[in-house]
Amino acid sequence: MTTAPLSLEHIIRPSSSEEGKPPVLFMFHGYGSNEEDLFSFAPELPKALCIISVRAPYPLEPYGYAWYAINFDAQQGKWSDDDQARDSRDKIVHFIDEACATYGLDQNRVSLLGFSQGTILGYAVALSYPDKIKNLIALSGYINESILSENYKDRDHGHLKIYASHGQVDQVIPPEWAQRAPELLKQLGIEHVYEEFPVGHGVSPQNFHSFNKWLNDRF
Repeated sequence: MTTAPLSLEHIIRPSSSEEGKPPVLFMFHGYGSNEEDLFSFAPELPKALCIISVRAPYPLEPYGYAWYAINFDAQQGKWSDDDQARDSRDKIVHFIDEACATYGLDQNRVSLLGFSQGTILGYAVALSYPDKIKNLIALSGYINESILSENYKDRDHGHLKIYASHGQVDQVIPPEWAQRAPELLKQLGIEHVYEEFPVGHGVSPQNFHSFNKWLNDRF
């Protein structure tokens, strides 16, 4: 399928379904990567899904892209640009609506898959706008409450389902940050799975098998 000139650059694998509007999985890569990265998972994911892998809007030198800036300051240490992150959150929400309308996809069966910074944005979208998202696969990331919508706790999260995983020896995003997610998800009444694997900042074969089975069980 040829990609349309939408608000965010992307690549697409069409659904195998020929009846009605197919479900869709949107992929969001990590800091400094691009839309080709997670798309390597596409051949092994459910054929019924249309898969759209999205490029983040902010270019990084010499190559790669980011959903928001991460700055390293001698006095402040490492800090994230939450204004850019909130802006990217809203860009993603707009893009989801845009892509579903353009490609004839089922807006009631939208799933997200993120890695690292892409997971942080995936959480922000799913928890802020749970009426738009059915499933979220959150790999090697965490919930940044400061980039969620102000009234997110008042939303109905009852139909949202989340699979989250993290590396036990992740030196980029500490496991403790990811481990806070289950309690918040429980408070919001979200059905969820949280797993850890003996790896660093990456996705092991066992991790891939686990989240792919979780996803297959929903289609």
